[in-house]
Amino acid sequence: MDTTAATFTIYFEGPFWVGIYERTQNGSLEVCRVVFGAEPKDYEVYDFLLKYWGCMQFSPPVAAGQAPAEIRNPKRARRTAKQSMTHKGTGTKAQQALQMQRELGKQERKENRKKKSEEEKARRFALRQQRKKEKHRGR
Repeated sequence: MDTTAATFTIYFEGPFWVGIYERTQNGSLEVCRVVFGAEPKDYEVYDFLLKYWGCMQFSPPVAAGQAPAEIRNPKRARRTAKQSMTHKGTGTKAQQALQMQRELGKQERKENRKKKSEEEKARRFALRQQRKKEKHRGR
């Protein structure tokens, strides 16, 4: 059975408001971090999600823990909702997924930097060889 769950948590981190979008599909968790400037209104968050859904970069999937059992008692549901509102930051699984995304970005940047460096080396070598040939042109 195909199960999907999603949560969008907004919290204040330093000078900015940060949104964490977590989606769970078939036991795997993917996370996307969005930085807002000022505190976003509900309609601004909704518009943002509609407008930039295709551009969001999610982390690689991480095995998600088991989903909590369904709460039937309304008082308990209200209590857990209040606790989740006071809870700051993200869950450990989400943090792991974001860390993995940062590491992958870091690797890509490192590979690109190395490739550019090698291309620059090859270009300078070719330029030196060309200058040598120009010097010994008549011989």
